[in-house]
Formats: sequence, structure tokens, C-alpha cells
Amino acid sequence: MKKNTPSPFSIKSRKWPNSHIITYFLALLTTLTLHPVSLAVEENRILALTGGTLIDGYGGIPLPNSVILIKGKTIAAVGQVGILEIPEGSEVVSTEGMSVLPGLWDMHVHLMINGHADYEYWDREYKDKQVDLIMPASAKQLLLAGVTSARELGAPLDEILTVRNRINKGELDGPTLYVSGPFIQHEPYPGTELFRWGVNGAEDARAKVRKLAEAGVDTIKLIDQDQMTMEEVHAVVEEAHAHGLTVAAHSHRPEEIRRGLLAGVDCFEHTGLATAPEYPPDVMKMLKERTAQMNLGPLFWTPTVQGLYLFEYMRDNPEEIDDPSWHLGLPPDVVEDIRQSLQNLGRLPYFQITPNRKPTLKHKIQQLKEAGVVLLVGTDSGIPRNFHSQTTWRELDVLVNDIGLDPLETIKGATYWPSVLLGVSDRVGTVEKGKDADIIAVRGDVLRHINLLRDPDIIIKHGKRYE
Repeated sequence: MKKNTPSPFSIKSRKWPNSHIITYFLALLTTLTLHPVSLAVEENRILALTGGTLIDGYGGIPLPNSVILIKGKTIAAVGQVGILEIPEGSEVVSTEGMSVLPGLWDMHVHLMINGHADYEYWDREYKDKQVDLIMPASAKQLLLAGVTSARELGAPLDEILTVRNRINKGELDGPTLYVSGPFIQHEPYPGTELFRWGVNGAEDARAKVRKLAEAGVDTIKLIDQDQMTMEEVHAVVEEAHAHGLTVAAHSHRPEEIRRGLLAGVDCFEHTGLATAPEYPPDVMKMLKERTAQMNLGPLFWTPTVQGLYLFEYMRDNPEEIDDPSWHLGLPPDVVEDIRQSLQNLGRLPYFQITPNRKPTLKHKIQQLKEAGVVLLVGTDSGIPRNFHSQTTWRELDVLVNDIGLDPLETIKGATYWPSVLLGVSDRVGTVEKGKDADIIAVRGDVLRHINLLRDPDIIIKHGKRYE
């Protein structure tokens, strides 16, 4: 994939228990009702979306009674009913009563996991099923949630490149993927060496990044940088930038943020700092000093809050876990495996500290806003009970209705700003003439009821419509 330099998815063979048979037929029903029926793209066909209120991604005043003309895979024109002429012979699709907006981005996804509670078990049992089953299912679920572009931050290199490339060729349904391949860190955790690469010295750090760049990744993922030497951190960032790649760095601990800022990373992930109530004063000072440097461009941050914020609700309302949308593309035995792992959500070690973290989230995000960082929408989809089909709209909902962010600005963090960070704003991220036709439409006013994004009525990716 050519990258732009950024301004830095037989019952007969065995005897199943009744519960498994029920699960099978539920999954079959889900497939029949949710499987994307894609309508082929003809190069000279004109598709006209007419009548909806257009939120173009830039954050400005929405355009009522909009008309969007799509020719093949590209947006040919944008205007209004009665002003922009619709060519004779066009296929006209009414968007009356709908909000129309760019296809969503999710800036922090993990296609190699599907919500199972036991990472060690999952990595072992499903290692050989990633390319043909797990990742394609994850990708399809994201696309049908209205996510037409996604940044994949942590997966085995060959597997994720294969899936990305198959999506680009039209062989698999899924969002356009911008992938990092393996995490870069001081030392991989036991049993994770396939998708976590350790570095030993600055030259080794450069060599690992260079190997990823030459393989064709789109970004670099850095974690545990507070356990590296500063020379190693600088080497990772410098080598990535030399290859036109951005660097996303974890922000779990204050020193990770400090070192990331000193080295010049482009985006931080998560709110971090566990149960600490706020970012330390020296970190805030460094953030403000960085955002003041306009010549470096925006400093981006993907807080990934909904997984933490909604844990107690999901624990106390487990019916949410039974939503069949996350079964799509997965066979019944895998669905049942995931479901069983989540039976006692409140007892999972993964979440024990979460209720103490939730009260800190709003203030930390307010601190980031005050420091001038640009917030992106990302979800950590794939982690325990964080299903790909549900997380993106929930992140937007929590940011707007619980954290208190402006709806237009939050949508901008899921459309325009991701394209800027990854250097593809000339092609995607907004609805305007000449750009790829990545568009979704939702009945109702998403600026007042942003949770309507849970169920897009129209999904178009590169001019291809999914129903």
C-alpha cells in the first residue's frame, strides 16, 4: 500500500448439546439478517443521496436538504435540493429525515480479538484461525457498524497485512485499515512474541521499525516506552518519521507520556494513570508546550473511555452482551466460547480496578482539552466484552452525553481529524467533491441523539452500498 507522508473481520458432523444448537440457529438468523448485501459499483453509475442533513466532517453548520452525487467510487458533487441538478438516469436514494455524514473512523481497534475475557487462552486457541476467521469477522462487524476506516494497533504482522490487503482488493468486507502490526516495546510479555516485538538498543529499535516499514505498515505502535532507554524511544520515533509513519504511544503512566513527548510521538492512547485523579502538573506543562508549537501540527489523543465508563452498566445489565451483532462471521462454537468467558463479568480480574478508574475519566479528558490536544474517537474494540459491532457508537455516546463534549467536534474526531493524522485527508474524512465515497446515513438528528449511530440506515464505502 502506498502511504501518504503525514503532516507528521456442519451440524451433521457432530452431536451438539441443545444450548449449542440454539446458539447455531441464532447465529444463522444473525447472518441472514445482518450479512451485508453489497451492491456492485459501476464506474459510470451515478448514485444520488437526496434530502438529508449533511454533517460534512469539518465541524461547520450542517447542510439541510443536501444532495450528494456519487460516480463510481468517488463523490462527484455536493449541493442542495433544487440547486444541484441530478443527472438523468441516476439512482436516487432518499435520505429525507436522516443525518448524513462521512463514514466513521475507529482509531484504536484489535481485529485479532473478539471480546473474549481470557487473552492467554484466546491467543493460544485461535492463533491459527486469525486470517481466515477471526480478523475477517471483526472487520465485517466494524463495517456494518458504520466504520469505513480504522486504525489497527497491534496484531501479528503477516496476518494483519494479509487481511488489510484482501479488504483493499475487495475480497473481504471491512473498513479501510491502517495497521501497525506488532507493538514495539522493551520486552514482549510471555507468549505474545508473535505480535509484540522487543527492542535491545537504539540500533535494534531502528531495525525493528525499518522491518515494519518495509513490510508495508501504515503506523507504528509504541508501548511501555518508560521501560526503554531514551535513546531507544528516540530511535523508534525518528525511524518511523523517516519512513513517513506516525507513532501512536500508550499513556498508561506519566513517564510514558513524558518520554513520548520528548521523542515527538504523534498520538497518545488511553486516558491512563489508573486511579490517579489527574495528570501531574509537569505533564500538563509539557502538553501545553507541545500544543503551542503550531509548526509541529496538532498533538492527537485517543482516550478510549467507553470500555471503562460502561463496565458497571454492562456488569449489572448483562443482556447487552447478548446483542447478536457480534456473532456475525463467527461459527456457533466460537460465539459460545466468548459468551461463556463473560458469564461472571464482575469477577474478571481484568475489570477489578475499573470502578475506581471511572470517576477520574471526565476530569482527565477536560485536562486534555484544556491542554489543546485533538481528541480522536477510538475504542480498543476486541478487548473483553468490547465487541467490534458496538464500541464505536458507544464511544461517541459517552464522550457527548457523559463527558460533555460537543457533538459536532466529537464527530470531527471520528471523521476529519483521523484522516489528517494519517495523511489521507485528500481522499477521505469529509464529504466533498473528489473524495472517496465513504458515507453513512442515520434516520434522525445525531447531533441531538448521537446514539442513533448505533444502527446506520445507509453504509457506503468507496461507492459500494451495504444493506
